[in-house]
Amino acid sequence: MIKKLFAPLCAALLLLGMLAGCAGKQETSGELVLYTWEGMFPQEVLDGFTERTGTKIVYSNFDYDETMLEKLTAANGGDYDVVIADDYIIEQAVRSGLVAALDKSAIPNFGNINPLYQGQFYDPDDAYTVPYGAGIPLIVYDPAATGFEITRYEDLWNPALRDAVAITANYRVINGITLLSMGESMNTEDLDVIAQAGEKLLDLAPNIRLSQDDNTQDALLNGEASAAFLYTSQVTQVLAADPSLEVVYPAEGLGFGIMAAFVPVNAPNASAAHAFLNYLLEPEVSKACFEWLGYYNTNGAADDIVDPQLVVPASVTSGEIIQNVSEAANDAYNRNWTAFKAACGQ
Repeated sequence: MIKKLFAPLCAALLLLGMLAGCAGKQETSGELVLYTWEGMFPQEVLDGFTERTGTKIVYSNFDYDETMLEKLTAANGGDYDVVIADDYIIEQAVRSGLVAALDKSAIPNFGNINPLYQGQFYDPDDAYTVPYGAGIPLIVYDPAATGFEITRYEDLWNPALRDAVAITANYRVINGITLLSMGESMNTEDLDVIAQAGEKLLDLAPNIRLSQDDNTQDALLNGEASAAFLYTSQVTQVLAADPSLEVVYPAEGLGFGIMAAFVPVNAPNASAAHAFLNYLLEPEVSKACFEWLGYYNTNGAADDIVDPQLVVPASVTSGEIIQNVSEAANDAYNRNWTAFKAACGQ
């Protein structure tokens, strides 16, 4: 996934009665099979939908996006009613005919979605998906430890940070921020440019203290690293633990990731699926979900009530989502990553 590291950040979740009570009783029927990663919802949100509609939610989870696509393909777009997955895999599912076009008349809250997260490459006409959280990996650093201000990706290459940088371990993302530091697209398929990014990554290796996906933020908190490039949920966790740390929206541009919900083409209970998507777009429900997840809020109608740390600053006007690339380009990115990891001694 974008990297779903769920973090219960809110001081208190909404009461079940609040979730169940808004808009009255909306009957659907039977059960709704929800297929996504583990821990994507506070239980109060799921219970609120059941109380509201009488529909039992069966929560089924996968480990990787690719696992989801394999099972959905085997089921011919059936078995599941709502799937929440990452942008790049949704593009593949749509191309494979596994995703149903949404009946927006059954989702009156569709207009609540922040336009910033619409019209993306995986669903350019917003025909198939409802965004469910955005991830923006960011740099966080300890000014007292670095001795200089960090404002851009390029600063991670500063020799003053030798053996002092912790990074996440997504090969496309790390290639991507290297390309952004060069003024290039995160999704370039120019093999010469990708090779240049590989050389630049080797120059970064002496500064890398660790590269891992889980609990990367701990390296900042225990003093092992003085700067880190972290997933969104890790950023919110580390800032909550140590507000003296600085967060950086790099000057070269941001890399976005979006999780989104869709209804499979042969969903057993499509009416309940649409009701659930509409429910998720209620501002109070979105607040409960995003403060649980620690991901950026994608529901514009909830911006005024959700934790301000989970609302993209007005200064952020552009970003790029990592997309599927050609096999040749992907192989080149993988070669860069393999050489980089070896240079880091990992």
